[in-house]
Amino acid sequence: MTTRKRHTALLGPIAAVAAFVLACAPAAWAASARTLSPLPASDYSVRSACAEPAPGQAGCLALELVPDTQAARAHRHPLGMTLRSAEGTGGAGEACESPTAAEGCFGMRPSDLHHAYELPNTAPDTQTIALVDAYNDLTAEADLEAYDEEFGLPACTAGNGCFKQVNQQGEAGNPPFPKTTEELEAHEHGDTAEKHEATEAAGWTVEISLDIETARAICHNCDIALVEASSATESNLDAAENAAVGLDAGEISNSWGGPECIEEAGERECLPDSSAFEHPGTVITVAAGDFGYDGWDSTEKGFADFPASSPHVVAVGGTRLLLSEDDVRTSETVWNDGGESGGVRDGHGAGGGGCSAKFKAPLWQQKVSDWSSVGCASRRAVADVSADADPYTGLAVYDSSSMTCESEGVPHWCTIGGTSLASPLIAAVFALAGGAHGVEYPAHTLYENEAADPSLLHDVTEGSNGECTLPFDNGTGESGCATSEESKASCSSHLSCTAGIGYDGPSGLGTPAGLTAFEPPAGGGEESGPGEGVEGGESPEGGEGEGSGGGGGESGGGESKDLAAERAAATLLSAGGGSGLLTQDAAGAAGQALQGHVRLSGLALTLKAILALNTSRPRLPQVSFTFTSNLPVRVRVSLQKLLRGRRHAHWAAFGHTLEIAAKQGRNTQRMSGRGVLSSGSYRLTATPAGGAARSIVFKIG
Repeated sequence: MTTRKRHTALLGPIAAVAAFVLACAPAAWAASARTLSPLPASDYSVRSACAEPAPGQAGCLALELVPDTQAARAHRHPLGMTLRSAEGTGGAGEACESPTAAEGCFGMRPSDLHHAYELPNTAPDTQTIALVDAYNDLTAEADLEAYDEEFGLPACTAGNGCFKQVNQQGEAGNPPFPKTTEELEAHEHGDTAEKHEATEAAGWTVEISLDIETARAICHNCDIALVEASSATESNLDAAENAAVGLDAGEISNSWGGPECIEEAGERECLPDSSAFEHPGTVITVAAGDFGYDGWDSTEKGFADFPASSPHVVAVGGTRLLLSEDDVRTSETVWNDGGESGGVRDGHGAGGGGCSAKFKAPLWQQKVSDWSSVGCASRRAVADVSADADPYTGLAVYDSSSMTCESEGVPHWCTIGGTSLASPLIAAVFALAGGAHGVEYPAHTLYENEAADPSLLHDVTEGSNGECTLPFDNGTGESGCATSEESKASCSSHLSCTAGIGYDGPSGLGTPAGLTAFEPPAGGGEESGPGEGVEGGESPEGGEGEGSGGGGGESGGGESKDLAAERAAATLLSAGGGSGLLTQDAAGAAGQALQGHVRLSGLALTLKAILALNTSRPRLPQVSFTFTSNLPVRVRVSLQKLLRGRRHAHWAAFGHTLEIAAKQGRNTQRMSGRGVLSSGSYRLTATPAGGAARSIVFKIG
């Protein structure tokens, strides 16, 4: 994570929650009314919701569309679409005569996205979507209530159990900074460090509103869990990620990131660890970034964004979605608004992507028919899938805590885009489809379905997220470069930064076209773990991943194998007296008999361990952990510490290896020994007999 160049919003104190709710409900459209066209993008500019992140911190990726002209500030023209006038407004073609979000005057509405992407409104069963963000949003629940009322959605509150707001330990009622408005205001008038923290926290509230309201816009009956990290440091966000898994969220969205590597004094350092995102069976979506291919529009150029580059996640790229007056998807291209070196349009935005410098491509990604044209060799390509992200075609968002979301006569509504919009959108689409359905890495589902039927996704075939060095076109509001110029300069015209038929880096496999692509195909398919080896072998993770060859996956579609596994499991459970606990010999036999069928998931530290490890000089026995095994099996658990040299880092054993006779289902254990954990990074690895190892990494100090 490192500093990014961007338009920094001038954020003031958190405003009081509005005492009223906009009363205008969505109006019916008159079939015979005239149409109203949107203003060109040149009437607007873009600024980042969040302040520039400090070195070593992640930046949120929400971009606010700022109206620059009087016509734009009046909000009388819809954004990114052409609308018919609302029935009863009294003016032919004046759809936004009295601007409201429900009329489309502040950007995309829930109905617009549902029509464009052919989505239902509700999930088949209860799904919890977790949004991982930094700092505390004092008005998150109230803002969601205002959003629901504006668009006529069912109430989602803490009182009815739909909304939950917790800290990075998963605790409710003990939020991070700011705990109160008074605490925030005190920091705003404090020393330099306190003022910076107040500015950071205020910016993240806009991100939080976007994340929550996007998830709500797509899935009307999903529960929402907001998980707030204490700050935007990697360690705190990783802790929040694990806390989200602990809440049993089926889908987790992350709208933040930074370059996976940095180069200083001619040396490359790639230290972000992906274990916080390795939670098989959970859909984890991550925004691909807002700074173009390999971050060309940022200060740290040359690298794809992390954690989007992790092979364990669904990386989500950005598009520009345009709609007709009937909410029909008229066009969708790669989002790239270009930039002008040293000009006011710097950071206007382009969907992120690139070839990972750290991770190998999962086998399912390397199997796309045009992989040889992508240009990433064996490395992971970003993204997997995409959705609307251009701020000009962004979402109408209600945020009462920021002074930036103000307009003439309609307070607290603004238009927000960036891949911060795309990530929770895709997470919510997975929720509508019922979640991961037991698939370890849900990105695999998308690749498998697209290979079987490309029409299951909208294929984005136009545009590039490559670098444009020509001035922003004030006439059209778009990049001053042709696609061929952008792609030639950045990726030698490979598909890693150029859209084309089939898979490409900027848009992945495409955008949603209904739910079928997000549902595992009948009969399953070959599932293999994502590769995690590193080019050059310089990372401490090198060789620890399951490998693109798929160590320990399960072959689907073979009923006889599944039945054999079930019979073997039943026999071994009987040998254990029906309790699910096995003797050492029986557990070893299970590993041999069920080779290739054993699977661990949900490896995580317990809440008690997290609390203990935050104290001074925690002891080895305080490292307690949980995991779930699909079968009774012998499991070997080890702990290692990361030791850093001048040029390399490596994992060294810490304490003794633990042997566990694991039962089928959830298991809880703790390490043994007398060691004391000093400051540093530690890796806990659980290896079942006959199955693939699982690891998590945590930090002390």
